[in-house]
Parts: sequence; C-alpha cells; structure tokens
Amino acid sequence: MKDSDLKKIFSKAKTIAIVGLSEKRSRTSNRIAHYLQEAGYKIVPVNPNVEEVLGEKSYKTLKDIPKDLNVDIVNIFRRSEFLPELAMETIECNFPFFWAQLGVFNKNAKNILEKANIPYIMDLCIMVEHQRLFF
Repeated sequence: MKDSDLKKIFSKAKTIAIVGLSEKRSRTSNRIAHYLQEAGYKIVPVNPNVEEVLGEKSYKTLKDIPKDLNVDIVNIFRRSEFLPELAMETIECNFPFFWAQLGVFNKNAKNILEKANIPYIMDLCIMVEHQRLFF
C-alpha cells in the first residue's frame, strides 16, 4: 500500500476498533490505543475479559459493537492463528479496513479479505505508521 493511500485511510478514519486491547498500561496494545486516542481517534476496545479500557466500553467481539459507532479500522492485537476468524467477522460487520499489528500475519486471512475486497495491512504497527506519515 502506498503512503498516499495510508494517509487517506488515517485522515478519513474517526473510529478504530482494537481487538485484544489490554487494560494493563504496560501492554503494547494499551500504549498504542492511548496514542491513537491522543491523536484524535475514538477507540473501541474488543476484549471479552474487561468491561472498559481507557475510558471506553469494551465489547466481547466485533459483532457486539453497535452499528452507530461506525468503525473505520479494525486493529488486531491477537495471535496470527486468530486472523481468519477476525477477517470473517470484519466482513460480516461490514467494517472497511483490517489492520494486523507487527508480527501478526496469516495467509488464509489475507485470502479471505482479498476475496471480499477488504483492504488490509498485516505485520505493521499502526502507531509507527501514523507517526511516520504525520510527524
């Protein structure tokens, strides 16, 4: 994906669902979610084990997110083997962009997303890319 395309995605996005967001401040997912909040994005935690993260209600699955939250990016902090299921949920929920964090990649998920014409990024940190493009 070209930098100009990424800039458009970041510029248009308002809401980012973060799958696997931890309530623990020491965890990478929490630090990145906090950064995204500070950058002006609404975050939507997706973690069945917590009620709230960074002041936002947490949902058990992507399917549990209310439609009126208008998720623009699904950002994944789960192991690679969970990506096909999360790709299917992203498609079912009609979310427009799928982003798997650094170190997370799955060829089956890639194929699922490509068949559904859902743009995606895998094995890249959303925070690093945002900082690189905007600062």
